[in-house]
Order: sequence, then C-alpha cells, then structure tokens
Amino acid sequence: MTDTVDRRGRRVAVTALASVFVLLALVTPGDFDSVTPLSFLRFPVEGLLGVALVLVLPARARPVAAAVGGAGLGVVFLVKLLDIGFDAVLYRPFDLVLDWPLLGPAVDYVDVTAGRFAAVAVVVVAVLLALAVVFLMARSAVRLGGVVARRRGAAARAVAVLAVAWVALAVPGVRITHVGPIASGSTAEFLYDHARQVGVGLRDREEFEAESAVDAFGGTAGGELLTALRGKDVVVAFVESYGRAAVEHPGIAPLLRPALDAGGRRLAAAGYSARSAYLTSPTAGGGSWLAQATLLSGLWVDNQQRYRTLLAGDRLTLGGAFRRAGWRAVGVMPGITQAWPEGAFFDYDRVYALDDLGYRGPRFGYAAVPDEFTLARFQQFERAGAHAPVMAVIPLLSSHAPWSPSPAAVGWDALGDGSVYHSMTSGEAPAEDMFGRDPAAVRADYARTVAYSVNTLVSYVETYGDDDLVLVFLGDHQPAPFVTGPGAGRDVPVTVVARDPAVTARVAARGWTDGLAPSPQAPVRPMNAFRDQFLAIRSPDCAAVTDALPSAAATGGAR
Repeated sequence: MTDTVDRRGRRVAVTALASVFVLLALVTPGDFDSVTPLSFLRFPVEGLLGVALVLVLPARARPVAAAVGGAGLGVVFLVKLLDIGFDAVLYRPFDLVLDWPLLGPAVDYVDVTAGRFAAVAVVVVAVLLALAVVFLMARSAVRLGGVVARRRGAAARAVAVLAVAWVALAVPGVRITHVGPIASGSTAEFLYDHARQVGVGLRDREEFEAESAVDAFGGTAGGELLTALRGKDVVVAFVESYGRAAVEHPGIAPLLRPALDAGGRRLAAAGYSARSAYLTSPTAGGGSWLAQATLLSGLWVDNQQRYRTLLAGDRLTLGGAFRRAGWRAVGVMPGITQAWPEGAFFDYDRVYALDDLGYRGPRFGYAAVPDEFTLARFQQFERAGAHAPVMAVIPLLSSHAPWSPSPAAVGWDALGDGSVYHSMTSGEAPAEDMFGRDPAAVRADYARTVAYSVNTLVSYVETYGDDDLVLVFLGDHQPAPFVTGPGAGRDVPVTVVARDPAVTARVAARGWTDGLAPSPQAPVRPMNAFRDQFLAIRSPDCAAVTDALPSAAATGGAR
C-alpha cells in the first residue's frame, strides 16, 4: 500500500514538474529587461491550444504530435534564451539567419579571459544542455498529453473554462507587469517575429550587394582625394566600448568627464584644438569589427553575413583611398593573433599584428597589449624620424570588457619590451565576475579604462604630435546594457584633434563641441556616412571637412 502511494506521489510530482517546465517555456520573455518574477505570472493561450489539439487528434497520433510539439517548444525555449543573452550584451535579439557566426567570437572571449579549458567546457556544457532541454521538453509534452488523453472529459471541461477565463482577461487587457497582459500569446508573437526576421535575413545579402555596387569614390583618381590633408599623418583610433553612456550616464560620466576635460585643456596648452560629436554605430555591446568595417567602407555592416560579403568585394576603403592618394596606410592590430586576410581587403601596406609588436608583458583581462605600448610601437615603426605621410587605423583594446584588471600609465621612455607591466596586477582572467559584481563597481572600472585610453591618446599627441598630425578617435560601440542600462542607443563619441586650424575651423561652424566630450546637443550622423564625407576633404582651405562629420541639423540613422 505504501509503495503504491509512493509511486502515485512520484507520478504526480513528475507530472507537476513537466507542467512547470512547459509553462516556463511558454511564458519566458524574449528580452533581458522583461525577465522579472512578475513576467512569469501569465496565462499562455498556447498551452490551451496544445491541450485542445491533443483532445481532437486520433489516439495513435497523440504521442507523436506531443513529442514533435514538445521538441519544437524546446527549440523555441532555447531561442528565447539566446535572445535574452544577445539582448543583455548586444541590445537586440538573436538572428536565426545571421548570428550563428557570432557564437565563435563568444567562445574566443571565454578562451582569452578564462582559458582554453573553460572555453571547451562552456561549449560542451552548452551543447549538452541544449540537447537536454529539447529531450526533456519532448518527454514533458508526451507525459502531459498522456494525462490529457486519460482524462479527456475533465480536460475538455478545464479547457472550456480556462478559454473563457483567458478571453475575459484578454478583452480588457488586464495586466500586472510591463511585459504584457496576463492573457498571453507571447510565444505565438515570438514565433511570428522570428519568422519575419528570417525572411529579412534571407533577403539581406541581395540588398547589401545592391548597396555595395554604388560607390561615389570608387573611380576617383588619387590626385582628387584628400587634397586638404596632403603631407599630414592621419591616425584613426578606435577606443573599445567608448559609447555615449561614457559621457552622459550619471554613474559613469562623473568619473570620466574630469579626464576628458583635463585632456582638452592639455591639448589646448600644446597648441591643439579638439572638436567632438557623435556617430551611430551599427552594433552595441560587442562586434567591434562590424563598426570598424562600417566606418572604413562607408557601408552599413551590422551582421557577419554583410561583413563576409564586404570582404569578398573590392569596395574602396578609407585606407585604400589614402593609399591611392599617396599615403602609406597601415593597420596596428594588437588583437590579431592569427592570419588576418582582411588586411588585404582594407588595403593596408602593412599590418602589425600582436606578434609584430614584440610585447613581453602580461595580459590585462581581454587586452593582450596596453594601449600605451601599442601607440609607442606605432610611433617607433612608422613615425620616428623622416617618413612619408602615413595613415594608420589602430583599434585600442584596454577598455575592452571585463575592465579589470587594467594597466596604468608607465611613461613612453620606460616601456621597453613591456616587461615593466609585470609589476602591476594583471592576468588573463578577470579579477572578479563582472556579471555578479555591483554594477556601480563595474561602471567605475569601465570609466577608469576609458579614461586610461583617452589619456594615452592625449599623451601621445603631447609627446609625438606636430603640425602635421591629425588624430580622429572614436568609440566602436556602447558597452553592454548591464553597464549602460536600458535604452542607451548606439551613439559613440567621435573627436578630431589637430594643430592646423584649417582642419577644425569649419567643424566648429557645424555645431561640434569644443573639447573631448560632446555635449548632449552635439550632432549625430550614422557611422557609414563617415567614409564618403571624409573623402570629400579636397579644398585647400579644408572647407569640405565639415561634410565629413555630423552637423547640428543631421540626425543619426541607418538602412
């Protein structure tokens, strides 16, 4: 008798767990900000439809339909989890067509910050969990389908009563949370949204190829390009994760603005002027290479498919335009650790990858090389002594997540081969898990690393600048939402620094902010507009330079 009661109790417990598992998959939101305890207090119509389907199907078809439907729900649940993860880091849901290649860089990030074993373990665990979710969801659906089939009368009455209750809640739109009404159809909406997204993704390649075919400067002779910058060294530096939140977020700006204001004063004392505005990046939270490709190609590159299509073409890049106009073009890429065929597409005369920099110091979090060392090697390799005009693209990495540990300034003459950094707290793994830390502490680390990068650029200009140096530095994307908070957008600061007043005079007339920190009213332009408009710098007095950059009347946008 006791064994019978125990078996019955176990069956009830297993059935209850199966119900909770299926309900969890149906009511889980698809975005990070909506995941709250209240978001799970909803009444999914899809559950009622599933029970009704089991009631009307023939007996033989019920187990098969339940298993297939359950496995499908398991896949939907996994996609919801991917959506939540992508929204937490990249401000958007997972794209079923375009985003699979991004899982590779995610694994690489774990490899760099936590080691190869951790990266392999994450992949193995993720695959096993995904298979387990699909299998257990299918088993849960089959079990619940069996319960419904054995109690058809009670199940039919329950469906009828609950359907009336669902309609009674749906018609007036009763809600207890910002996620949506209690009477929910969110999974059906989720499937519809992703189906539409798949259609858009499948058409995206053709649309991008059509956009790429239009190039206002593709056939322009070198003698007609960039004439106002003849003889100048032009450095385009990307500051990792330097977004608009850095200068406006109430938990970040007070920590960073003093460094920006002081940097502006230091540059002015050295005879330089600085003007700043905003560009709208194609990405946020990650995907730096997409932002770099967008700025350098003049095309909106917001996914990996577009990136690969771009590399397969012959688009004139900013580096290629400078080469055509007589400059030496180089890429200084401290994050490149293996063969990088993209260098040929971006049309660099020389690419300096990590091994070429000769760095013998430790890693600081994700960044293999401190920014100060990267810029020192660029100066040594390309600008020391007499040299032809050079254009350089330099992605700086010290402000890359996880923002701890981070380097401190050493001094240009003390860098050597980088061994001096061994005296600092460093390591390949973050000192603490940034996702589990106090957000205020993470923001403080973020502000400190951005300040380090900007101060390093200012110090470089002070130390190695001359009348013929033009520095353009900008963010590649905003940091992740757990740093910025919701609704931060994709704008990033962009700054032009030059001693030649002809380069910046007309910029001021277009509403750019004086100094290193753009004002809230500073103009905004989409990042893909930069290349074409920068290449319009032709007139001797640099009158066209303002077209290269946002004006006060312009607004951000993309395709």
